[in-house]
Amino acid sequence: MTINENSKDLLSVLWAGADILRSKMDANEYKNYLLGIVFYKYLSDTFLTHVYDLINNEKPENMIAAQKSYEEICNTEDADELLEDIKESYHYTIVPELTYTKLAEKANNNAFQREDLQKAFNNIEQSDRIFANLFADIDLYSTRLGTGEQKQSATISELVKTINTADLLNHEGDVLGDAYEYLIGQFASETGKKAGEFYTPQEVSQILTRIAVQGQEDKQGLLVYDPCCGSGSLLLNAKRYSNKPDYIKYFGQENSTTTYNLARMNMFLHGVDPENQILRNADTLDADWPTDEETDFDMVLMNPPYSANWSAAQGFLNDSRFSDYGVLAPKSKADYAFLLHGFYHLKNTGTMAIILPHGVLFRGAAEGKIRQKLIDSGKIYAVIGLPSNLFYNTSIPTTIIALKKNRDDRDILFIDASKQFEKGKNQNKMSQEHIDHIIKLYTDRKPVDKEAYLARYDEIKSNDYNLNIPRYVDTFEQEEEISLADVANELLKEDKEIQNVQNELLSQFSELTTDNEQSQIELAALIKALSLED
Repeated sequence: MTINENSKDLLSVLWAGADILRSKMDANEYKNYLLGIVFYKYLSDTFLTHVYDLINNEKPENMIAAQKSYEEICNTEDADELLEDIKESYHYTIVPELTYTKLAEKANNNAFQREDLQKAFNNIEQSDRIFANLFADIDLYSTRLGTGEQKQSATISELVKTINTADLLNHEGDVLGDAYEYLIGQFASETGKKAGEFYTPQEVSQILTRIAVQGQEDKQGLLVYDPCCGSGSLLLNAKRYSNKPDYIKYFGQENSTTTYNLARMNMFLHGVDPENQILRNADTLDADWPTDEETDFDMVLMNPPYSANWSAAQGFLNDSRFSDYGVLAPKSKADYAFLLHGFYHLKNTGTMAIILPHGVLFRGAAEGKIRQKLIDSGKIYAVIGLPSNLFYNTSIPTTIIALKKNRDDRDILFIDASKQFEKGKNQNKMSQEHIDHIIKLYTDRKPVDKEAYLARYDEIKSNDYNLNIPRYVDTFEQEEEISLADVANELLKEDKEIQNVQNELLSQFSELTTDNEQSQIELAALIKALSLED
C-alpha cells in the first residue's frame, strides 16, 4: 500500500505504540492491543468532535477544547437530548470521564486506572449490537503486560499516552483507515505464517478487486461479498475502484473472532456506515449465509485457507450450494467447497475472483468432476498464475480464477504472471506496473507470446479439462546458439591461464629448499611431473 505523506507522522506514532509491546509479546498478540486502543481513540475523538460541532457549529482546535465543551454541556438540561441525537447517528455515546482524552489526561498525571479503560470498552460493546464483543481480545489484565497490577497498568498507561499524540481526525479521505490497514500489513509481516488468516497482500487484493469490479464501476448500490473476509482489506478495496463508493454494501464472513473484530474496526475506520457493513462471525462452509438479506452479489472476492479440512458430510450433497455438482470437495481439500459457496452467491451479471493453489487446476477425482462441470457450463472466465512467495502464510505460487454466469461462450483466458514481481528479502512484491500489466492482459483477452492465451472450449476438453497453465501458455525460452569458434577461443584462453598458473607454481616449487633427503627426492619428483605436463 502506498502511504500518503500526510499519514507518515500518524504511522510513526502508532508504530511507537507497537514498540511498547513488542518486547512483551509477539505481533499476533500485540496487534490486538494496539489496534483496539487506536480504534477506541477514534470512536472517542469522533464523538467529542461531533459534540463540539453541534454546540459551536465548528470543529474544535483540539480534543482538550472538545472535552471541555462536552463537560460543560453535560451540566445543562440539553445534555440528554443532545446525546440521544448522537446515539441515533453513531450508535454509541461516551460519558465525560471515559473519553480517550480524559483517560490520557489521567495517564499523564499518573492517575490512570486500567479499570476505567475496561469500563469504556464494555460501554461501547453494550451500546449497540454492531459493537458486541468488539474488544474481547484485549486482555488488560494479562501477565504478558507485566508482573503484577502496577506494571500491567503502567504498560497500558504508556500505550494510552503514546497513541494520544496521534491526530486521528484532521486528515483527508481514508488516511486513518489506510494507516490502520498499513499497520495490519506490518503486523502480518512480523507474524509470518499466522498472518494468512487475516491479511491478503495489497497488490493481490488490487488484482482481485479490479477484475471483479470491471464493468460495474458506475453501479450505485454495489453489493460486495467476501465469505472469508479476514481483516476486511479485500472487501474495502472496492471503495478504491468504484465511482459510487458511498453506496457500496459490504458483506463478509469470518470464522476467527479476533479477525472478525479487526474487520469491523477496519470498516468503521474507512468511514463505512453501520448500515452498509453486514459482517458475520461464523464458519463459511458449515451453514450457508447470507440467506435472509441480499443473497446474490455483484462482486464476490475470496482468499480462503488453502487445502483446508472440512467435514464433507454426505448431507452437503443436498445443500443448494453444492447439489448441482453431484460430488463434494475432498475432506482434506476444501478449495472447491469455498469456490462453490462463493459462486452460488454471485449474481448473473457479476464477477467472482478467488485465489487458490494451482492443484485445483489439474487434480482429478471429485475435484476433476467439479472442474469439468464448471468448464462445460462456461463458468470459468480466466485463470491467472501469480508469482511464488507473495503471501505471508505460504511460499507456493497461487492462481486467481475469475468466474462469471450466463456467458455466451466457454473460452478461458490463461495468463502466466509468474515473472511479474520484484524479489524481496522475505516476500516477493508486485509493483504497480506489474499489476497494471496483468489487468491489461485480462482486459484485452488476447494471446500474447509467453504471457497469455485464449483457449477454446474444444481444446480444453481435449486436454481432459486440465487447466494447468503451462499447457496453454508456452513460456519456453530457446537457448542462444553457441558459436564453435567462440568455444575454441574460450578453450585456448583457459589453457593459457592454466599454463600461466602452472609456470608460477613451478617457479615457487624450485625456490623451496630442505635438509631432509627424502623430502628433496619427493619435491624433485613433483617438479618433474609438473614439467612433463607442460
